[in-house]
Amino acid sequence: MKKISLPDNRMPKKWYNIQADIGPTDPPLDPETNKPMEPSKLAVLFPVSLLDQEVSTERWIDIPEEVLDIYKIWRPTPLIRAERLEKYLDTPAKIYFKYEGVSPAGSHKPNTAVPQVYYNAKEGIKSLTTETGAGQWGSSLCFAGQYFGVDVLVYMVKVSYHQKPYRRVLMETWGGKVIASPSNTTESGKKILEINPDSPGSLGIAISEAVEVAIKSGGKAHYALGSVLNHVLLHQTVIGLEAKEQFETINDYPDIIIGCAGGGSNFAGIAFPFIPDKMNKKKDLRIIAVEPASCPSLTKGKFEYDFGDVAGFTPLLKMYTLGHDFVPPSIHAGGLRYHGMAPLVSKIYHEKLIEAVAIPQKETFQAAITFARTEGLIPAPESAHAIAATIREALECKKRKESKTILFNLSGHGFLDLGAYQMFLEGKLE
Repeated sequence: MKKISLPDNRMPKKWYNIQADIGPTDPPLDPETNKPMEPSKLAVLFPVSLLDQEVSTERWIDIPEEVLDIYKIWRPTPLIRAERLEKYLDTPAKIYFKYEGVSPAGSHKPNTAVPQVYYNAKEGIKSLTTETGAGQWGSSLCFAGQYFGVDVLVYMVKVSYHQKPYRRVLMETWGGKVIASPSNTTESGKKILEINPDSPGSLGIAISEAVEVAIKSGGKAHYALGSVLNHVLLHQTVIGLEAKEQFETINDYPDIIIGCAGGGSNFAGIAFPFIPDKMNKKKDLRIIAVEPASCPSLTKGKFEYDFGDVAGFTPLLKMYTLGHDFVPPSIHAGGLRYHGMAPLVSKIYHEKLIEAVAIPQKETFQAAITFARTEGLIPAPESAHAIAATIREALECKKRKESKTILFNLSGHGFLDLGAYQMFLEGKLE
């Protein structure tokens, strides 16, 4: 394992906005009129500063000093060469990973949680509602809330609530309140339970519950989203920007970039800063989004307008979608169990700037075990999808006798996912 670090003074001071280079996405539509949503309608959920970022076409957006101060707790994150994995696979490929598991919450999610809480606090908001799948986003928002005196209410997808109890404890330790979704605390949750009392939940259902609470708060609470929206993906670009700097220090550049993809945030974080080089044909670069075979929005979904939630509270978004009422199987990669893909990721996939592949759960966990036994780090099940795709590409390099540089985003550690590893090791994983 070879670690490439950056000094603190080389941490990015600006976020990269891909809309400056690919153009804006199709606008969100008001479901009542089927016309572009008026910003004033979204102001009941988001602060004006984030709505401005959502539609901005400025290439670079300053990171506030207050946010940078908190980023410095864990950023810059290391770029690591997986030399033992290369040797195990007997591949001529060079494999690097950007390790986001060093953040306090153990994933990439604080990169957007901190600025989202900051901008809400600046607008005087004292309470936020949100959803979470595996709990990485919910815990990150609760962590960030403590820095700015903002209370956080989290609707956690019920199957993950029971699969990953210590993520709930983590959120509660940071002062958050956690409710299993679907719940009887909202009208949208009650409707789901009436239809299916044993519903395992989904991110779409949890979003409905969190948005409903924010809307009914009379302006006292806002809603925060951990993926999908443009401003969320914007904040994550610190990952790829750092990676580019780190590759410069070793005079190398990736031929293949890989990231797991559920809603699109960590994939965008690692990939977006490299997209201009591909567009300008400066580099012959492949970029691969990896999704679970049980929730394949890019590889099996339709590119059309759809709700971001089950109840239809959100605007209609142009994205690859399996349908907002789709409830995915109860796989352990809870952070990837979302019916749609971020509009920006959907746009570049539709324009063939990136590729996509869907990988089944067992292959994913076998890749995670291989990585843990060679590199020593236990990856989150979500991140393991990127590892599985990396192993496929590295073995293809071996077959073709090609020396390529592969970069993947290890978006979080799996220390709170050991129940899933236990099931795999005992042969009980579906």
